[in-house]
Amino acid sequence: MSKQQFRVTNFKPETLARIKQANDIIAEYGGQKLTARQVYYQFVSRDLIPNNARSYQNLTSMITDARYAGMLDWNAIEDRGREADVPNEWDSIDEIVDASVNQWRSPRWRDQPKYVELWVEKQALAGVLEPIARRAHVPLMVNKGYSSASAMFAAAERMLEAVGSDRVETQCDNCGTFADDRTNGKCNSCEAKTNIVTKAFHKDGGDEFDKEVVVLYLGDHDPSGEDMVRDIRDRLNEFGVPNLEVEKVALTMAQIKKFNPPPNPAKITDSRAKAYIEEFGQQSWELDALPPRELNRLVQAAINRNIDRKAMDAVIATEDVERERVRAAIERSRES
Repeated sequence: MSKQQFRVTNFKPETLARIKQANDIIAEYGGQKLTARQVYYQFVSRDLIPNNARSYQNLTSMITDARYAGMLDWNAIEDRGREADVPNEWDSIDEIVDASVNQWRSPRWRDQPKYVELWVEKQALAGVLEPIARRAHVPLMVNKGYSSASAMFAAAERMLEAVGSDRVETQCDNCGTFADDRTNGKCNSCEAKTNIVTKAFHKDGGDEFDKEVVVLYLGDHDPSGEDMVRDIRDRLNEFGVPNLEVEKVALTMAQIKKFNPPPNPAKITDSRAKAYIEEFGQQSWELDALPPRELNRLVQAAINRNIDRKAMDAVIATEDVERERVRAAIERSRES
């Protein structure tokens, strides 16, 4: 706990009651850091405050004032995206050697039938997901909405390397000819103006891949959040990623019906709003409104579904043996 007072503030009785409610909510999560928006949605879901912009502004201001007054834990609330990048430092060579041995891991997904990544729409939720991704040894990608071309290309390169591809080639979708040179979009073989498709090839030869690529995606249930699954699939396919599955882990309509998070109006200015409203109605829901513990459970379950546990346990056992061997060698060298 880190309740430290830097200001003297005389709160009204109703504000003191709100601060107590905030402390109770934070305590429920047992040390897990929350964003101010997650705390807000917990207030809304418990019918403690209405779901509107004024309520959000009032609550976040109260959280700030209460922290300065020493009544809320400074470490309980995080602001993703504004963390300092602090260089690593070590008091001795021995200290960094010990840390390196403790942190050493084999490529745990190397012998798995699937290669898995965890993607989330919002930076604010990275803090909730980072510990899960770290334990499972899966990359965590924060999209901040629709991902950039650079980030998509880098992701495709990771995935192609993971499945054993050493090259991709573009192919005319009319005649099937592989060719990199086209003039004004016209195929030099069939002279048709067609699109191109990208095909990956395995480093051992051929275009067949045994390993599947799985993207576990988390985003809002709104026009853009629903469309991002398609966008991710289409853009990774464009870069030639084979055997690709994009699964929306949250937020889904089934979860909305189960947990009843507070709704927001659908963004009618979104170009995808019309199709969304036709299917789901006028309301949308934010991923942040899902209880953090439930979000943890959903993500862990989704990762577990894609693991060959026997193969993973074998790698972990080998890690433990190798780590102890290295520790023993280090101790012998220090004693000599």
